[in-house]
Amino acid sequence: MQLAALRHRPESEDCFLYTPDELRLRLHTAKADVQAVTVLYGDPYVTAPNPTTGEPEFAYQEAAMIKTGTGQTSDYWTISLTAPYHRLQYQFLVTGQDGNTVLLGDRGLRADSAANRRADLFRVPYFHAIDTVQTPAWVKETVWYQIFPERFANGDKTNDPKGTKPWRPADHPGREDYYGGDLQGVLDHLADLQALGVNGLYFCPVFTAMSNHKYDTIDYFNIDPAFGDKALFADLVNQAHRRGMRVMLDAVFNHMGSRSMQWQDVLKFGPQSRFASWFHINRFPAAPLAAPEQGGVPQYDTFAFEPHMPKLDTSNPAVQDYLLEVATYWIKQFDIDAWRLDVANEVDHHFWKRFNQATKALKPDFFVLGEVWHSSQPWLNGDEFDGVMNYAFTEQIEAHFLTGKLSAPELTAALTDQLMLYRDQTDQAMLNMLDSHDTARLLTVAGGDENLALQALAFTFLQTGMPCLYYGTEMGMAGENDPDCRRPMDWAQLKGPIWQRVQALVTFRRAQAATLGTGTTVLSVTAAGLLKVTRTGAHTVTAYFNTTKQPVALTASPVLAQGYADQQLAPTGFAVMVQ
Repeated sequence: MQLAALRHRPESEDCFLYTPDELRLRLHTAKADVQAVTVLYGDPYVTAPNPTTGEPEFAYQEAAMIKTGTGQTSDYWTISLTAPYHRLQYQFLVTGQDGNTVLLGDRGLRADSAANRRADLFRVPYFHAIDTVQTPAWVKETVWYQIFPERFANGDKTNDPKGTKPWRPADHPGREDYYGGDLQGVLDHLADLQALGVNGLYFCPVFTAMSNHKYDTIDYFNIDPAFGDKALFADLVNQAHRRGMRVMLDAVFNHMGSRSMQWQDVLKFGPQSRFASWFHINRFPAAPLAAPEQGGVPQYDTFAFEPHMPKLDTSNPAVQDYLLEVATYWIKQFDIDAWRLDVANEVDHHFWKRFNQATKALKPDFFVLGEVWHSSQPWLNGDEFDGVMNYAFTEQIEAHFLTGKLSAPELTAALTDQLMLYRDQTDQAMLNMLDSHDTARLLTVAGGDENLALQALAFTFLQTGMPCLYYGTEMGMAGENDPDCRRPMDWAQLKGPIWQRVQALVTFRRAQAATLGTGTTVLSVTAAGLLKVTRTGAHTVTAYFNTTKQPVALTASPVLAQGYADQQLAPTGFAVMVQ
């Protein structure tokens, strides 16, 4: 047995309260190295007489752990425990494939013996409900729809910027192009979004800014005039809520736009500006920015050396108070349900903790989503974000289904490893998307193969976490990387063949939300090479995906399928069953 591979970390994603009364444990062992794991557990203050000496000693129970997944190098064992007195101590009895046994406890490894089974145990001193990482229940029943407002629909031509182009979905937009999309256009199509079945609207920034994408904020307290005004936004939120849709706004608190009042004051008054301490300024004068690629040393920190996006110093209490006023204003005045936080990993943890407290004090089930493209444990301990944009997860799906860089076993291992990075309730609040305003579109990455794109999307919709559609995916839109992925919406494809297939996925996900939103997930590969997904909760949902090059025999009675006929599952096909 590979003893060095035995790993468990208390008070973490390996040991966490799922509810105030349920403790979930995980143990990591080397892949295919362990045949069984038993957890020995009990209340630290409940004793029983020793049969030999009569002295009181720790009275433990035994329970078998279940191997629930296999990653690239590890097997994962899990169990859920309850404790009548809300405290617990425990250790693991591990039996290797070689027949050897060992105890793993708080002080490390020991030989299995009666005495050692009662010594050096991990401990959860008390099940404090307030310390339980809680993610909003409603997000686990949500299918999100991402709207890039400038390209969704032009509902009001009177607010079109100068030089607005005709609405041509086949265009390849330039970075500075405008097509006139606005909030009225979203209002005009709320019924279409409701018909699609989505129940969460995720807006890219809508605040006053100098660009078409609005990630260079000028005024956080106003709607960009090209999109409408506050009254229109309030109407949009109210109508969305009446249709059962939640609203998530996107904000950039890492940096401001260079045309913001604060930065303009810095440029005008230099070190005497009352906002000079709001930014990371290394020396004056601040402009023009010295370009690193030309051997210069920038005078101020920015987002990605972008001179029009000076970085805010969020350790400054004045900056914190200003941004928290922004965050709470849109909740108090317009009743938004969630914030998506751009470049969230480049902002300090201290600020995000204040942000979490301020938003949830107003609305306990408010949802906080961070943009982090890498492993995110530091932000996901219950006091900063509820979830992150789960690129690290969904990029693995793309690498198997769309580009073939990963084999089926490599995919299931990579996805399992990702799931085991976080607590279950955190995994359930991750945003799973195959494309966005920052990436090439799904159909383009799939080489124009509609069946392949729909197969990857169906697989994503069956995973733990919240699925998200990028506007136009349901219309079969294509597009290379930014800015080509931001083409004007092709409304001519509304309720067409692809729209209907995507609607079926959305309908299924929402109908099975009790299972797909919170149920367990097991990923595997059959002997014939089919990817198998098993989700267990209110029901058991079992799905098979054929990513091989030939048809595979499968006996099934699917409620949702593609490429399944005569007990054969075709390449790019899938079959989903419910019991």
